[in-house]
Amino acid sequence: MKDIARSVRVTGRVQGVAYRVWARSQAVALGLRGWIRNRGDGSILALIVGPEDAVKAMIAAMSEGPGAARVTDVWVEDADPGDLSGGFEIIL
Repeated sequence: MKDIARSVRVTGRVQGVAYRVWARSQAVALGLRGWIRNRGDGSILALIVGPEDAVKAMIAAMSEGPGAARVTDVWVEDADPGDLSGGFEIIL
């Protein structure tokens, strides 16, 4: 099965609640590649790459977030993974 890539933007109370660390652990457990970072507007942006079922599971998890988060909206778009190597990184 071919990997897919999605750009995911999450809004709400998602900064300052360990969302990125939580998301990284979820992505690693699902065997995904990509990155996640805070945006200046208070949202979080992620690039998620992997098997379709795992990417869908990650997006569903991101819609809930960790316990301290309060997710308002999740926007998902097709993305180009470019020359993304393995692993899932938190970009500071």
